[in-house]
Amino acid sequence: MRRKTGKGIDPRDLELFDRLVFLNRVAKVVKGGRRFSFSALVVVGDHNGIVGIGHGKAKEVPEAIRKAVDKAKRNLVRIPITNGTVPHEVIGEFGAAKVVIKPAAPGTGVIAGGAVRAVMESAGVRDVLTKVIGTNNPHNVVRATMQGLLSLRHPEEIAARRGKTLEEILA
Repeated sequence: MRRKTGKGIDPRDLELFDRLVFLNRVAKVVKGGRRFSFSALVVVGDHNGIVGIGHGKAKEVPEAIRKAVDKAKRNLVRIPITNGTVPHEVIGEFGAAKVVIKPAAPGTGVIAGGAVRAVMESAGVRDVLTKVIGTNNPHNVVRATMQGLLSLRHPEEIAARRGKTLEEILA
């Protein structure tokens, strides 16, 4: 696994909310019986454009969740949100999972399945339409959603790159 270097978002400055997406119990059969271990997938966000995901494993459930939350806080990213929705349509892919994310009119709400809903609500997106295509494996769906959100661009950024005004881009 690649180590991230550089500066991320400091979680100490934010009021973060964590949300458990998936908890898995795995059994290892040994001489004396079964040994159970737990793995947790957690989404952390400030409901205002900052979100991160983490995966933790341990012999006990609370410890697995704590590890996942710590990893999620280390992987925080800022995503662009305009008027409570995403700025444009995007497709995120990870493994066999594809997640289509579309902007929605105010009042629509978060139209999304469990794993995508957790990411969107933690990020602070209030109105969005999503569709998961392919696998419904929560790990891959969450990673695909994050990949899609990371590929979003602000309209101002696109206008500056094209050398046009914001009005020309939005028209």
